[in-house]
Amino acid sequence: MENIDVLREGFEKEKESCASVEDVEALRLKYLGRKGLLAQLRKNVDFKVLSPEKRGTFGKEFNDLKTLMESSIEAQLTTLQERMVAKKLPSIDMTLPGSGHTLGSMHPVTLVRLELEEIFMSMGFVIETGFEVEKEYYNFDALNTPFDHPAREMQDTFWLTNGMVLRTQTSAVQVRALEKYGAPMKMIAPGRCFRYETIDASHENTFYQLEGLMVDHNISVANLISVMKLLLSKVFHREVVTRLRPGYFPFVEPGFELDIQCLICGGSGCRSCKNSGWIELLPCGLVHPNVLKFGGVDPDVWSGFAFGLGLTRLAMMKYGIPNIRLFNSGDIRALEQFTTAV
Repeated sequence: MENIDVLREGFEKEKESCASVEDVEALRLKYLGRKGLLAQLRKNVDFKVLSPEKRGTFGKEFNDLKTLMESSIEAQLTTLQERMVAKKLPSIDMTLPGSGHTLGSMHPVTLVRLELEEIFMSMGFVIETGFEVEKEYYNFDALNTPFDHPAREMQDTFWLTNGMVLRTQTSAVQVRALEKYGAPMKMIAPGRCFRYETIDASHENTFYQLEGLMVDHNISVANLISVMKLLLSKVFHREVVTRLRPGYFPFVEPGFELDIQCLICGGSGCRSCKNSGWIELLPCGLVHPNVLKFGGVDPDVWSGFAFGLGLTRLAMMKYGIPNIRLFNSGDIRALEQFTTAV
């Protein structure tokens, strides 16, 4: 019994001096290990010479000491580990507001593109992408563009040193799609285009278009107007005032300019519509026979219509954005207004 008291006193004294996890582990091995002091004490006791009362008293005191040592060591380890973690953590001012987390958002042009793709797919159109770096043949020649057309000049087109161009319009996908699918065929080609021009409130050198092409038997201007009106009513979720003007485009005959009344100023005139009250939105027309021939389609059997929708300008009208330069500015404040989560 005296040895139990000696072990208890020695353990308590050494425990107070433990300053690290390693010290506590050494203390545990010294007293509670297989060859520790507690095990040696039990081994050295001759139970045969003890009376039943003393054996019971010794056993109780021995077990109490073992339980005390185990619980003390466990508590000491927990305390030291908590101190170690606290030292590694930076000091935190709990009175400061949290940093918060915000959801990302899609670019307004992306939102419009996704909506248009859904609309056209519901009408049976397939989606093509094409190439942003295009051959001169598909960007100009196959679209019936004369060799001396002003669009081929450096003042309007970005030419690369290898003779290819940054596509000036998604119309370059027309002949590629005809070669791929033949006729009949309905497709749209959304994507980015490039033109060498001065940037202002309604013009950019990098912008987005959506080309559309439908080829079938007996396609007329009535089919074109019907699809365009359905498209605009679904995009703007209301009836839109439009007008159709004659226009020249080498790859259509006849060609038209479809304008919509400016949705920013309501037709009264602003910088976006150059104070005219109208926005040039959708050049279109019936596919020129030569384009059908370039695509390997017989123009005496098939006919079609094509249109080029300005996705960037459409986004301006749909969301009331007065300046086209905001789209490519990288200003996060402009994009935060569109809260659709990615």
